[in-house]
Amino acid sequence: MRTLALLFLVAVASLCSAQNPPQKKNAGPAKKAPAAKAPSQPADVAAQKFGGDGKVNPGFAASHAAFVEIAKKGEAQVVFLGDSITAGWGRQPEIFGREYGAYKAANFGIGGDRTQHVLWRVENGEFEGIKPKAAVLMIGTNNAGIADNPPEQVAAGIRKIVQAIHARSPETKVLLLAIFPRGPGEENNPGRAKNKAVNAIIAGMHDGKKVHYLDIGPKFLAADGTLNKDIMPDLLHLNAKGYQIWADAIRDKLSELAR
Repeated sequence: MRTLALLFLVAVASLCSAQNPPQKKNAGPAKKAPAAKAPSQPADVAAQKFGGDGKVNPGFAASHAAFVEIAKKGEAQVVFLGDSITAGWGRQPEIFGREYGAYKAANFGIGGDRTQHVLWRVENGEFEGIKPKAAVLMIGTNNAGIADNPPEQVAAGIRKIVQAIHARSPETKVLLLAIFPRGPGEENNPGRAKNKAVNAIIAGMHDGKKVHYLDIGPKFLAADGTLNKDIMPDLLHLNAKGYQIWADAIRDKLSELAR
């Protein structure tokens, strides 16, 4: 009987413990949830650029609005389209003015842009009211580090950008530049390898009429294929010397296309 009584008391104690679990010690204020990440985007579907808060990036929106107003004026005979590498022409006004002032050139580059963002911009006003003789397009390096943007998809995004330009300005000739090399060298450089794979695909878009593919990447490289920091200090973005190399490399071809 004594044993049964003890078992009964243990069972009752266990039940009470389960119903009234011990209070946890105060662990301090609750940690804030991490900011939401921008949604993953395919490279060949037009999309705006979003920030970590899930809202449209304000810098992207402001730049796009400014470009739409420039397009409405209908003055530019040459338009540069791309990401921060293209936007960087804005830091070289002397070179840009000397090389492209006669074309009333417009620079539609936005830092951080990927193919899907440029596609959205073209489809949403940046080629409305404007019929440039030539467009210089170089885009895709920001897609290089995105695992779900394979080379074929990035190339498809670039093809759609060209198609979107021609849908709005059929006579515009597109000078399609190969994505510039990035990183110190070829070895252990997946970003450069991915860009090369994209370039191999988009080279097939060249028709010598409306689309003119040009790879000026080798002009930035040493004989052993490495990038020099006196051209690209961060091994991605150009300095004044790099932009002059770019200008020299496309001068004759752009003059031909912009006649």
